[in-house]
Amino acid sequence: MQIGFDRLEPYHIKDIGLAEHGRIVIEWAESRMPVLMGLRKRFESERPLANLQVGACLHVTKETAVLVETMVRGGAKIALCGSNPLSTQDDAAAGLAKAGVNVFAWRGQTSDEYYDCIRNVLAYEPKVTLDDGADLVSTVHRERIDLIRGMFGGTEETTTGVVRLRSMAKDRALKYPIIAVNDAQSKSLFDNPLGTGQSALDGIIRATNVLFAGKDVIIAGYGRVGSGIAERAKGHGARVTIVESNPINALRAAMSGFRVMTMKEAARYADIIVTATGDMNVVRKEHFLEMKDKAILANAGHFDVEISKPDLEEVSISKRRLGPCVDEYTLKSGRRLFLLAEGRLVNLGCAEGHPSEVMDLSFSIQLLSVEYILKNRGKLEPTVIDVPRDVDLEVATLKLQAMGASTEELTEEQKHYLASWELGTE
Repeated sequence: MQIGFDRLEPYHIKDIGLAEHGRIVIEWAESRMPVLMGLRKRFESERPLANLQVGACLHVTKETAVLVETMVRGGAKIALCGSNPLSTQDDAAAGLAKAGVNVFAWRGQTSDEYYDCIRNVLAYEPKVTLDDGADLVSTVHRERIDLIRGMFGGTEETTTGVVRLRSMAKDRALKYPIIAVNDAQSKSLFDNPLGTGQSALDGIIRATNVLFAGKDVIIAGYGRVGSGIAERAKGHGARVTIVESNPINALRAAMSGFRVMTMKEAARYADIIVTATGDMNVVRKEHFLEMKDKAILANAGHFDVEISKPDLEEVSISKRRLGPCVDEYTLKSGRRLFLLAEGRLVNLGCAEGHPSEVMDLSFSIQLLSVEYILKNRGKLEPTVIDVPRDVDLEVATLKLQAMGASTEELTEEQKHYLASWELGTE
């Protein structure tokens, strides 16, 4: 399928017949996302996004559907594609298409189809982009530089995307401003460790029904994502080992009670390996050759490059599909290794991704960041920008209120003390 720029298709999905069930799952997500639904009421009333053309490259899930439909209620016109060939929930995509959203996504895309869908989103000439991994933004800069003059700004949802965009900015290649939604505290302290920590294990368990208790689980990377996976694996009774290149992160892991060693050492006894580094070839040929029979390989990083599939193919004599997202590789030694979700995001490839409750925070940050871009149109530099502090705090406050929690109000005396330098030991 080649989608040209000379015509605009209303949508391209797997099956519009899934729309009825798609509406049911979208409504379920709405019931679990009180902050975003509260913001929807204001956006519906004020319509701050009136006539704004938005191009979005996000995981097309029921939670994404709640964000998209909130933006539509605020006046936006949206063209949406998936940010991963395996992550689209086809019923949610159908529900959006039935509601009039221009959505181009289905589970099981080829690489060519994936980029064709990105190009079709760009054919709608968006003024604001929402990205998850920076494939949309990079495609704009490679293939549709004609659009950049009219761009107001964009947002980036994930760690890998922010890293790519900061690299572009450093090289002066980034030509319009992008807000790093991923780095907001209301996102990174909850979505990354809690959301991925739970959903990555959920994906592994759904795919294999493996018991974590008593298993040796190796986590590559002890950043916000890896640390969350490690804690939850430990909570399931696993013996957890951390592989980490950053001495500070490695020290944190060691002082949190985890074993810390190299991948070559850890691979020898691993029952399960989960990568969460954002880097390439973290698990490669020399590691595969050390692994014991029936080790499970899963990736929680954005791209499918952390577990080297070319190396795995090289050391194997056969491959067979055991289930929807489990491939068995038989090595020349006769040992078998199981790769989940083709090395792509295991939480979305084998399960439903993050729980709606945590995406409530991330997508509320997305929504308010788009509003901030419009309010400051023409004033923002073409670089990677932090989420405004007041936006971050607003989302956290709204979430606390939805949970029935409240914060302590400082007295004027306390505020003065924290703001002064004169007062000290008496």
